[in-house]
Formats: sequence, structure tokens, C-alpha cells
Amino acid sequence: MNKYTTNKDESEILPNLLGLLTAEDIAASEFEGFLYAELFLSDKLSKRTKFNINYILKIHKLALGHLYTFAGKYRTVNMSKGGFIFPAAIFLPNSMNIFEQEVLKMLPNKYACKENLIADIAKVHAELLFIHPFREGNGRTARLLANLMAQKQGYPKLDFTKIASTYFDKYIYAVQMAANKEYGWMEDIIKMTFVDGAELSRK
Repeated sequence: MNKYTTNKDESEILPNLLGLLTAEDIAASEFEGFLYAELFLSDKLSKRTKFNINYILKIHKLALGHLYTFAGKYRTVNMSKGGFIFPAAIFLPNSMNIFEQEVLKMLPNKYACKENLIADIAKVHAELLFIHPFREGNGRTARLLANLMAQKQGYPKLDFTKIASTYFDKYIYAVQMAANKEYGWMEDIIKMTFVDGAELSRK
């Protein structure tokens, strides 16, 4: 199997445990699931919370376990979205282990300054979206994790609405740059999601 072969597109309607048949019904159920996961994990968040692989799998399981049998598990199919091909499923366990060792385990329990927090959220966010470990819900899992990282340090929930409406193309480009370990674009994106965030500096 070629590392970058794809045989699935993320836009298809997936079989689900509730027997939902329309994109609208599935989207509503997924929204409710991620809202539940956000409320549950925010309530449990503490200074001792560790963001690791198991925590990421837990986010996904809490959010989508009512809907999909694959919730909380790595995808087993190769995928693409908008012409961009994600790393092949066969490499996911190794890719996630490297991500944990080189990125997640390096996260400090407390940050000396906001800039360092933004840099780490950007790195985690970009790498997780680039790896794309799940069959569905990768973006929402990554955004919820970013929120929890910020909230652990005493910041309010991040605001991704401006990104979706105005800077989505740059957001996708920032994810693709993670392939080269270039996180500057994503740092600019994450900086904007903070309540006092500035406009995107890179044009």
C-alpha cells in the first residue's frame, strides 16, 4: 500500500448506531456529543490533567461513542479531504506514539507566558489535524483539546468562529505546513482565537 493512497472521502454519510440517514440528523447528534464531551471534560479539568494519547481517545469516545462503533479508535481507512491526502491508516499508531513522545510529553504543567502556551497549542493542534487519526470528528476533537489546554491555564474558551468564516483557507494551509514542522501559520491562527487575539498577521 502506498503511504499516501486514499480510498475514502470524509464527506460521506457513515453507518451509525442510531440509524440516522440524513446529514442534518447526524450533524445534530455529533454536535450534542461534542457538547457533552466539552462539559464533562471541562468539569474534570485540573492542574494535574495530562494531555496524552489516552486523553485524546477519551475526547473522541465521549463525543461520538453514542453514534459510532469506531469512537475512541484510530481510523482503519485511508482518507482525503478537499484534495489533501492524510497519512495512511497503517502508520497511525506509530505516528501518534511519536506525537506523544515528541510533543505531548513536552507540554509543561504551567506556562510562564501566554506566547509559549499559544506556541504549544498551535503545535499540538496542527500535528493532530495533520495526522488525522479518526474516521470522523478530527477537527472538533482538536479544537476541544485546544480549548482544554487554554482553560487549564486559566484562559476562557477559544473562539474559532472567525477562523471558520474568514480564514479557513489559511487554517487548512497551516495544517498542511505541519508536515514540514512549520507552525508559524498555526500560531497566528491560534493567537486570533484568544478573546483578545489580533487579526492574522500573515497575508
